Amino acid sequence: MQTEPHQWINEHGDYLYRYAMSRLHNEEVAADLLQETLLAAWKGHSNFAGQSTMRTWLVGILKHKIIDYIRKEIRDRNLSENVGNDPTTAYFNNDGSWSEAPRAWNENPESLCQNEQFSTVLETCADKLPEKQRLVFRLRDISGDDTESVCKSCDITATNLHVLLHRARLSLRKCLEIHWFGVGEKQ
Repeated sequence: MQTEPHQWINEHGDYLYRYAMSRLHNEEVAADLLQETLLAAWKGHSNFAGQSTMRTWLVGILKHKIIDYIRKEIRDRNLSENVGNDPTTAYFNNDGSWSEAPRAWNENPESLCQNEQFSTVLETCADKLPEKQRLVFRLRDISGDDTESVCKSCDITATNLHVLLHRARLSLRKCLEIHWFGVGEKQ
């Protein structure tokens, strides 16, 4: 038996909020999208066929709300960003070659991911990325979403996604070299 709409917030609210936060990393937006999700579900609950659990249905609505939000943010942004504002510009010469090639890391990536201090430094570094790079990095590399769904969510091509991920990874590498591995100059 499915729960009544007035019980949804108690039974699913925390889960939905955490889901939105894991995608957006913005408490205010996550709370707003949770409210929009519950309102949309309440308006359409008579159409719920019961072919999935109530939580799965609500998460599906929330996913669409997140996608709509991301698309709107991308459309509203100034699309003519200056290349000089791109944090990866300093890594390359005018001919596209490395100005300074990345150094090899000697630590095991799997053990680094288990290290809470490293995760904190990585999150701090990710917060420094331009918004679009940060978003695709979190969706693709942290949340593990597939390329097609990230492209659909962000309304970008696969080529654009790979460029954004490349730039994000370069910036993260440099930041981690400075703030975790102790290599390079301080920013």
